[in-house]
Amino acid sequence: MEHYDLAIGWIWEYDADFVLALEREAQRRQLTSYRVHEDNVEDVLDLHRRRKLEFGLYLDRAFDEDERFERLGKAILRRGGAVVNSYEHTVEAIDKATMHLEFIEAGLHVPFSIIVSPYSHRKETGLTPLDLAHLGSPFIIKPANTTGGGIGVVTGAETLHDVIETRKELAEDKYLLQEKIQPRIIEGRRCWFRCFFVFDKVFLAWWDDQTHVYNVVTPTEEHAYKLRPLRSIMRTIARVSGLQFFSSEIALRQATPYEPSRFIVVDYVNDMCDMRSASEAHDGIPNPLRNRIVERLALAAEKSKNERM
Repeated sequence: MEHYDLAIGWIWEYDADFVLALEREAQRRQLTSYRVHEDNVEDVLDLHRRRKLEFGLYLDRAFDEDERFERLGKAILRRGGAVVNSYEHTVEAIDKATMHLEFIEAGLHVPFSIIVSPYSHRKETGLTPLDLAHLGSPFIIKPANTTGGGIGVVTGAETLHDVIETRKELAEDKYLLQEKIQPRIIEGRRCWFRCFFVFDKVFLAWWDDQTHVYNVVTPTEEHAYKLRPLRSIMRTIARVSGLQFFSSEIALRQATPYEPSRFIVVDYVNDMCDMRSASEAHDGIPNPLRNRIVERLALAAEKSKNERM
C-alpha cells in the first residue's frame, strides 16, 4: 500500500500553479503529495477501494464540477483520513439565504436583504414596489447557491421586472435581493476587503470591488484604520459555517445620518477560493499572501500526519 500525506483534487486549468506551489511546500516539510485530476480519478478511486492507496489530508477543489472527487473524499473520511471543509458543512455554507439568517443570529452585520423562493416553486414573487423601496436603488440580485465569478448576479437592478426576469435564469435557486453597500473611502481607498480563513489563521487583504485588485493589509494599516474587527468577524464566520478554508468579502460601510460606519459582511462564504497569484493575473492574490496561505495548508497536512503517528 502507498500512503500520501496530502492529496489535491483539481480540474481547473488555472489551479496548476497553486497546486505546484502547495506540492513544493509539502515537500519542504518532508510530506508526500498526490495529484487527483480528471484523467486519473477513476483509477485513484479503484486503487483506494482496493487499499492500494491511502491519503491523509484531501484538498478537494473539484467536487462542485465532478461528483467522483466527492466520492473519493467520502471514502478517505471513512478510512480515517481528513478532508479540508466537510461536504455537509459546505452545502450549508454556500447557501447565501441560510448563511444570511445564521449570520444575523450570530450578531454579524449583513446587507438588508429579501429572500425570494425559486421561480420553479413559485412564479410570483409576492413583492410590491414598496417592498423594493427598502432596498434602495439600484439594488443587487444574487442567487443563493450558484457561486463563483459573479454568475447570475445583477448589480444594478432597479425594478420588480428585473427581479422577475432574473429569477428565470436559475429557476431552481433561491435569490437574495440586497441593498447596495457604499464603503468608506480612506485616503482614496475603498474600504472593501477580502479576508481568508485558513485553519484558524486569518489573512486580510484590501480588495477593490470595482477593479477586483488585491493589496495586502499591512500591520500598520490594520492598527491605523482600526481594522482589527475583521479578524473576529472571520472567526465568527468560521464557527458558524464549520469550514476550515474559505474567504469572505467584508466592507466598512460609509456612515449615514441614520447609521454609524460599521463592518458589513457582503459576500458570505466562498469555499472555493480563486488561488491564482498576482504573477498569473492582474486580479490575483498578492504573491506573499498566496504563499502564506499555501504554507498554512501544508502545515495542516503536517499536523494531520503527526496526529496519525
